[in-house]
Amino acid sequence: MKVRIKFAKYGVMKYIGHLDIMRYFQKCMRKADVDIAYSTGFSPHQIMSFASPLGVGVESRGEYFDIELNSGNAEYVKERLNAVMVPGMEIISVVKLPDGVKNAMASIAAASYTVFPKDGYEHENQCTDKIEDFLLQESIVITKQTKKNEIEFDLKPHIFSFEFDKEAYRMLVDASSAGNIKPLAVIEEYGKFCGVDISLDHYQIVRNEIFTESEGKLMSLESLGEDF
Repeated sequence: MKVRIKFAKYGVMKYIGHLDIMRYFQKCMRKADVDIAYSTGFSPHQIMSFASPLGVGVESRGEYFDIELNSGNAEYVKERLNAVMVPGMEIISVVKLPDGVKNAMASIAAASYTVFPKDGYEHENQCTDKIEDFLLQESIVITKQTKKNEIEFDLKPHIFSFEFDKEAYRMLVDASSAGNIKPLAVIEEYGKFCGVDISLDHYQIVRNEIFTESEGKLMSLESLGEDF
């Protein structure tokens, strides 16, 4: 059966890169005695695929990966994995995916983020009350680096919501392969609009949730699954 696992990554674990996180979970599956399925062939490997990779230094309360199980149930998998998790890693939920559901990576449409100052820093006060005017612009063009060259890219249609609530910036942005907006790119452009040089390395990013689109509505990747 196909299973989707939601996990949180925070604290010192935010500095661990994506490839090491993949290896970490492969070891955890063995240590927790989860009956995960393996591929066939000369070099069998665990059948496991992750959603959008998280940048180093970014925390998350809504990361996902899919696996295939030979046997087991949600409660067993969650409890066994959490028993071997290190501080800063936590399994939030385990659900079974119905037939026909795309894998986590292919399902992504959007992601929500919270961006706030790290300890010892504060928001640039000149740049917290002009978001409405910022979003009313006809376009928000940035220069985006691709693998081959630099291109001009309009951020505006890929920013689904953006606000400031006295403590943090909160946003919902395009996270699909066609957009994949970085939250600090939005903050940087907002600073330019305000005429303020925002020090991006003073800010902490938290990814709150990853969403897919179904019938014109955004829903969490977790909601596509069912209990088992």
